[in-house]
Amino acid sequence: MVETRKSVAGTGTAGAAKRRGIALHVQMLIGFLVGLIAGLAVYMTQQDQPWVSTVTTYVTGPIGEIFLRLLFMLVIPLLFSAMVVGIAEMGDIRSLKRVGLKTLFFTILLSTIAVLIALGAANLFQPGVGVDPADAARMLGESRERTGTLLESSAEQPSGLQALLNIIPRNVFAAAAANDILAVMFFALVFGIGLLLVNNPSAQRLQEAIEGLFSVTMRLIEFIIRLAPIAVAAFMFNLAAVFGWDLIARLGAYVAVVVLALAIHMFVTYSIALKLFAGVSPLAFFRGIQEAMVMAFSTASSNATLPTALRVAEDNLKLPPRVSRFVLTIGATANQNGTAIFEGITVLFLAQFVGLELTLWQQVTVLLMCILGGIGTAGVPAGSLPVVVIILAMVEVPPAAIGLVLGVDRFLDMCRTSLNVTGDLAIATMVSKGEEHGPAAAPAPEPPEPPFVQPQA
Repeated sequence: MVETRKSVAGTGTAGAAKRRGIALHVQMLIGFLVGLIAGLAVYMTQQDQPWVSTVTTYVTGPIGEIFLRLLFMLVIPLLFSAMVVGIAEMGDIRSLKRVGLKTLFFTILLSTIAVLIALGAANLFQPGVGVDPADAARMLGESRERTGTLLESSAEQPSGLQALLNIIPRNVFAAAAANDILAVMFFALVFGIGLLLVNNPSAQRLQEAIEGLFSVTMRLIEFIIRLAPIAVAAFMFNLAAVFGWDLIARLGAYVAVVVLALAIHMFVTYSIALKLFAGVSPLAFFRGIQEAMVMAFSTASSNATLPTALRVAEDNLKLPPRVSRFVLTIGATANQNGTAIFEGITVLFLAQFVGLELTLWQQVTVLLMCILGGIGTAGVPAGSLPVVVIILAMVEVPPAAIGLVLGVDRFLDMCRTSLNVTGDLAIATMVSKGEEHGPAAAPAPEPPEPPFVQPQA
């Protein structure tokens, strides 16, 4: 069993990339630059030509969509198998409790720091202050047309006690069909604990079968990931060809504050935490996860990046598989510091934009909701926008104001997803401290060598 587990993630895209001669993250970076430059060139010279809309709608758009659909097709089996195997490999309930409590502690600690940074940056720089009230009213009216569907979807989102109850699925297959990641993860958590408690040959065979599902899913994802550089180029071409320089210039102060807060949390908070709690060099850590960061930035999806993050954690960071699979699978949905920062700054920015000054208690409410929103937000592109709408309504900011930031949300989504994935890997590294020699990670003892017998002459 030990050899089987070691081989699950050992064969991945890293080996394939090496055989091709160019590392996968370098290929994705090249695709990113090619798509961005080509898109900006089209925006500056051909933006009014009808062929641009045709290309983005029928060529580059579908290429990126196919890539994401192929990844999402495997997300549910990957989440389920990685969670179950990660729990089963803990060896005993005490190990699971220890790892789980450490994961919860670091998740809450880093999420709280993230939201405090967000609120501090928004109050210090006040990116939404100074807008002419007439211009604000006009833009708010225009934004209502773009937010109809979003407002409807946010109205359908459960809240309060019902949101907590919905984590426990009535039917796990219905939850999987509805892409309810939290419900599927809860079932996988319970199933993994049950598998951990049962120690008989049948349960062992079931665990081996689930390990086989994990191996097959990772191998399929290995082939899909080879399309990543092409998909990244398509994503960036669409983004630049449609928004052009407006991507940065429009709402520039708001974008700058969000990016600054994300950068502070990524390079300051995580560096201190890694050094303090894991004794790891931040430079070595960021060097080891650069492929996952590029994938997260390109796809704007924590779930789509999960396969790459799992492989990077085991191959580059050398984390124990039983810990990395458990922490990263949970983190793909439950640890989204970048999303929490984005939600906090966006709510305060829109409140400032419409001329509403939030009280201290309202800002505390925003802080708590952003922490919970960062834990429960779906790890897919734009998954945090319905949560922002709910928070806006709670603090009496017109929910339709969310339309003001939709034009730059894709870029910010890419940035905050990079932070989300980095945070998952950072927590996995910190939780792994002291877990290297757990029950499932210890190598099997070598058989004793036969005694030396002097040959007869």
